[in-house]
Amino acid sequence: MAPSPIVTATIQSAVLAGTSNILAQALTAYQNETPFIIDWVPVFQFVVFTLINVPPNFLWQEFLESTFPAYHVSPTPVAVASAAAGDEKALEKEAEDGKLVEPKLNIRNTAVKLALDQTVGAAANTFLFSLFMHSIQKAMVRPPGGPLSAPNKSLRYLTSPRAVDYGRVDWAGVVARSRAEFGQILVAGWKVWPLVSLVNFAFIQSIQGRNLVGSLAGVGWGIHMSIVASR
Repeated sequence: MAPSPIVTATIQSAVLAGTSNILAQALTAYQNETPFIIDWVPVFQFVVFTLINVPPNFLWQEFLESTFPAYHVSPTPVAVASAAAGDEKALEKEAEDGKLVEPKLNIRNTAVKLALDQTVGAAANTFLFSLFMHSIQKAMVRPPGGPLSAPNKSLRYLTSPRAVDYGRVDWAGVVARSRAEFGQILVAGWKVWPLVSLVNFAFIQSIQGRNLVGSLAGVGWGIHMSIVASR
């Protein structure tokens, strides 16, 4: 039995999220002229966020599409010409050939979806990303100089007792930091995601396809956010 589209989309996105974080680490090592050693802790953090974040976003995209369909059925120019000429035989032939109607992009619905996605959707995703990353980083803090603090010890750290301990988290500080960087990250996202969303809404009809396009674009964005999160 094939997995559901939402499961497939989540797995694809998680793999790409992990890939983007590894690429960010490689880029940082290259820029700093230091040896490249994968630190699996931030990779784990990005993958977990993606596993949590993708399903509600998938449902959000389904809601937008069902409420504001991208396409509506419209008579083809050939059918309109045949109808105007009163040519019943031509209309019957066009119906047999599947040329009577065609999907047509609904400009108004596309604009509404784009506006909602880049305001409500973007704001929620931006704040939740910051909230999650800052909290899990505090929950998985590794004291500098500790026995498992080095990147080459990251796998051992992930399997150690209390590797994730939310009792360490100062939630007031996490919320304050998330609020402080909210505007900057949101504006940075507006330089990338409106175009991705427009391409998705205008040219990609399936939610699965849109998620894949978004995930591929998200590799570049994930590299940026991985660097931001590591500061």
